[in-house]
Amino acid sequence: MKKTTSFTKHALEQMKERGATRDEVEFAILKGKKERAKGNRIMHRLTLPFNKTWTDKHYTWKQVVPITAEEENEIVVVTVLTFYF
Repeated sequence: MKKTTSFTKHALEQMKERGATRDEVEFAILKGKKERAKGNRIMHRLTLPFNKTWTDKHYTWKQVVPITAEEENEIVVVTVLTFYF
């Protein structure tokens, strides 16, 4: 059974502030490199081609890093980090 993905209010705010889309976050959860994070959470790290401007600077790559908590029937996105390079 495929788990659903839900987003905390904090995660949605951070996505908007840091320039990550829901599709990017869901793709990172599906395909990103998984690492253990604090508090029994999982970090999903995925680098994507970007080739755009973010905060007045051009970047070639964008790394989307959702941090999730696994529940029985869902994956809860707790926060989202982004890195541009």
